[in-house]
Amino acid sequence: MTSITEIAPDIYRISTYDPKIDMQFIQFLVKDEEPLLFHTGLKGMFPIVHDAVAKIIDPSQIRWISFSHFEADECGSLNEWLSIAPNAQTVCSPIAAFVSVDDFAIRPSKIMQHAEVLNTGKYSFQFHHTPQVPHGWDAGLFLETSHKTLFCSDLFHQFGDVEAITESDVIERFRQTIVNYEASPFPNYIPYTTHSDACGGLRQRILQELAALKPRTLATMHGSTFVGDGERALQDLAVVLREVLVNQITAT
Repeated sequence: MTSITEIAPDIYRISTYDPKIDMQFIQFLVKDEEPLLFHTGLKGMFPIVHDAVAKIIDPSQIRWISFSHFEADECGSLNEWLSIAPNAQTVCSPIAAFVSVDDFAIRPSKIMQHAEVLNTGKYSFQFHHTPQVPHGWDAGLFLETSHKTLFCSDLFHQFGDVEAITESDVIERFRQTIVNYEASPFPNYIPYTTHSDACGGLRQRILQELAALKPRTLATMHGSTFVGDGERALQDLAVVLREVLVNQITAT
């Protein structure tokens, strides 16, 4: 079942729940002069995501397609979207373009430098390089600058067929997700090294930089969109990651 919810002005959450793995797969569509799709979904999901987008705009009018990092649920149907939207262009980090996207995609991408702004018409999106946050050398995230919506990718990941929007704390849901992954056949979902989390470490620095943006809406790829104090939520997330992942390493 796919649902559509407007989570911020002209930003639509398209969510498909997969009961086999108890998880929602979510794309975000920005309705503007130059529409932006953040996350494409898996290749096999293209028909249902396409139909959902068609309820909001003409899918062929999509101008920009972006995602955090090169992974199937982030960009698996990228070429399908590029094929049906003749003016669409991928937007990604230089590393993503160099190591994956420009070989995989049927058209060259638009490369975004750190803090560069993409204008879609009424709205502007600031790009932030976030290597290994949530994961992937090539990772990056977008912040809509007017209403402060941060496209979070796998940050704040929650299992279950949860509500589209919540003002309640999602940190404990995220904590349980990370704990479950570490105990599963798929550990190290979010990488941990001393380089990541030591004093002044890369991930801690990136999360603090994202928190300083003071987002009001946290648009996560799996689970509820959080509306509230995004600065505090990102600070709390940094603490949870350190607690859970350090404890896991200590236990082994």
